[in-house]
Amino acid sequence: MKFRTWIRKTPAGRLFWRVFIGVIGGGITVFGAVLLVAPGPGVLVLLAGLGILATEFAWAGRIMMHTKQMASKAAQRTGMKPWVKYFLVAGGAAFSIVAILIYHYR
Repeated sequence: MKFRTWIRKTPAGRLFWRVFIGVIGGGITVFGAVLLVAPGPGVLVLLAGLGILATEFAWAGRIMMHTKQMASKAAQRTGMKPWVKYFLVAGGAAFSIVAILIYHYR
């Protein structure tokens, strides 16, 4: 039996689970909002927090879809061709992996 199914058997367990998901997802969402103005992957962390919240709350799913649409529109407004965006993302990922490996072996 899955842990989630087991804990949600009772009304108190359902309440505990919703509060637990709310605290964890809310904390990650707030951290993502802070990263929007600080250096870091703010939109990704924000969407991760909303994804966690969306497992229990329908409103979070709607907000997450709206946020994805806004990010998609912003990406389209850059005017770059899709292959350029993919190349930049792949290059950034490769650079990050190489930098981590160099840092790790020093």
